[in-house]
Amino acid sequence: MLIAGGGIGGLATALAVARTGRPVHVLEKSAQFGEIGAGLQLAPNASHVLARLGVLDALAPYAVFPRRIDWRDARTGAKVTTLDLGEAFRRHYRYPYIVMHRGDLLDALLAACRAEARIVLEPSREVVNAESHAGGVRATCADGQAYEGEALIAADGLWSRLRKLVVDDGEPIPARYVAYRGTLPVEELWDGASVNDVVLWTAPGLHFVQYPIRGGRLFNQVAVFRSARYRPDTDDWGTPDELDAAFAVGCGAVQAGISRIRRDRRWTMYDREPVARWSAGRVALLGDAAHPMLQYLAQGACQALEDAVVIADALAAHDDPAAAFEAYRQQRYLRTARVQYSARLFGEIWHTGEVGATLRDAMLAPRRDDDFGHVDWLYGWTGETPGFRVS
Repeated sequence: MLIAGGGIGGLATALAVARTGRPVHVLEKSAQFGEIGAGLQLAPNASHVLARLGVLDALAPYAVFPRRIDWRDARTGAKVTTLDLGEAFRRHYRYPYIVMHRGDLLDALLAACRAEARIVLEPSREVVNAESHAGGVRATCADGQAYEGEALIAADGLWSRLRKLVVDDGEPIPARYVAYRGTLPVEELWDGASVNDVVLWTAPGLHFVQYPIRGGRLFNQVAVFRSARYRPDTDDWGTPDELDAAFAVGCGAVQAGISRIRRDRRWTMYDREPVARWSAGRVALLGDAAHPMLQYLAQGACQALEDAVVIADALAAHDDPAAAFEAYRQQRYLRTARVQYSARLFGEIWHTGEVGATLRDAMLAPRRDDDFGHVDWLYGWTGETPGFRVS
């Protein structure tokens, strides 16, 4: 089995598929296997998958298990609502909510893959084309090198070059929002900064997320705002001066965080419309290549991890990879479409204007901190199907 892309989704898929007895060859375009970015949130639907893959325990030195997700008004500091992630949450979902550095998760998956004799990992190999034939698939890399395999799983991310072989729906859709991200040592935190929780600050057109990572030694921050200067024909938007102007409305705690966030790089935000076609012949899409989503539910990596074990289950249950890919699609496409649309909706709810925010806060005010009903559909996923076994 060939896998294009050695990120979190690609490596998790390699591990899951190899555990079913198939040899796997991972082709990664970068010179090294690594992750760009810092913080990552893993809800129970993802920590469940990591347990199945046998890597959850290896994350313990790097993971943080926050007490709660605390949603506050960015301007006043007032509480909007809280989701308690403590004992009742763990009993309910059986697996914890984790925050950690993306690189630490990738390193754990990479170590597990290197320990698996059935997996070959090859960097500096960007797959740019693939052709299905009766006996398998031929993947061609940017340097002309070609590889043969029984099938190809494209886990090559938001800007997937292989997606067009399955569904040619143009470029990703810009959300007109931009993110600034960064970490700092906990020793540099200011009075009142929370080192035990995920804190979400929202105001019209913006939000700010903070939480500890790397075993509590680093503090991760993400500032997101809608740029009034967005134009599709220029890159001159979402600039640091806009960041400062947007967050000038923030309360003291928000201002303290924003003043310490890095400004040397920004991330523009994209997603796509959901599609029902995920494979063509012996080529299948996975993770962001199949269903890129906005970050508002913190589910991008989580959904790729779900994909990994479902596609492994399907390959274990079907001799024909094309049939396996169809079974995988049938189990996944409606769920991921719901997550994609829900992520957009949550962005609208977070960033709504004054009237909408007043109504939202009034509706959420009576909610109990241990009411998990609204996230059961998302966090309660187990995906238990016969055929996938951790050995």
